[in-house]
Amino acid sequence: MKLGLHISDFTWGLSADQLAPALARIARDADEAGFDRVSVMDHVWQIAVHGPPEHEMLEAYTTLGFLAAHTSRVKLLTLVTGVVYREPGLLAKIVTTLDVLSQGRAMLGIGAAWNEDESRGLGLFFPPMKERFERLEEALVICRQMFDGPEGAHAGKHYTLGRTLNNPRPVSPRVPILIGGSGEKKTLRFVAKYADSCNLFAGPDIAHKLEVLKQHCAEVGRDYDEIEKTVVYRYGTVTDGARVDQVLEELAGLRALGFSVAHGGVKNLADPATLATFRDRIIPEAAKL
Repeated sequence: MKLGLHISDFTWGLSADQLAPALARIARDADEAGFDRVSVMDHVWQIAVHGPPEHEMLEAYTTLGFLAAHTSRVKLLTLVTGVVYREPGLLAKIVTTLDVLSQGRAMLGIGAAWNEDESRGLGLFFPPMKERFERLEEALVICRQMFDGPEGAHAGKHYTLGRTLNNPRPVSPRVPILIGGSGEKKTLRFVAKYADSCNLFAGPDIAHKLEVLKQHCAEVGRDYDEIEKTVVYRYGTVTDGARVDQVLEELAGLRALGFSVAHGGVKNLADPATLATFRDRIIPEAAKL
């Protein structure tokens, strides 16, 4: 089982000028600890599960570029990009740039977007749900074309691109596309048709969601086993020894279901002891699962 560090909270009791060095240290520690990937949210305000909207939040792709400069091996992605926040041609260019400057470590995490409050607050485009899913499917096609070629035009229902020129090309032989979400009719079908990875929330229905994905794969002629299964998981306070044992037990259960990557946020991330626990105990044991 590979582990991902999800950085979703930047409210660490620091002033704005202290955030950059703290984040750089966290990135280096995560890289050296053996995490497979580091992710951030694509939000411009903090979301309710982590705190009030007034809490600190950094723009996702600027942050990933910063993280690229302070790491050497972890993959870098959002969990997940709101498709309507950026035109897909520009989004593909942004992710390609991240891939080039990180020397092949970028992933595109993407979803249909949901946060209407921040969108209305900052004037971001936020159409009805049906249209957001239409735009998501079209963006998936556009991004894959811009990553892999061939260069050409795209004329769709929502997007028109006269020329999908994208130089330099990505360094990675294939920039992986991860789709976040567990909607059974659309999201998981899009995973079967377009994605390299899915990302689901841990919960009592998670095995059922995998069965739905398997059914969609059969319907579209996709090999279910070639899709990387990833899960959002909360590590909690891992400096507690009992919690470490619990985390490893729960990760083993997720691995038995077929998940190969757990992305998670941790408490006390600004404390160096937290990532040291991952380095010394959790990541070595998870690798055996």
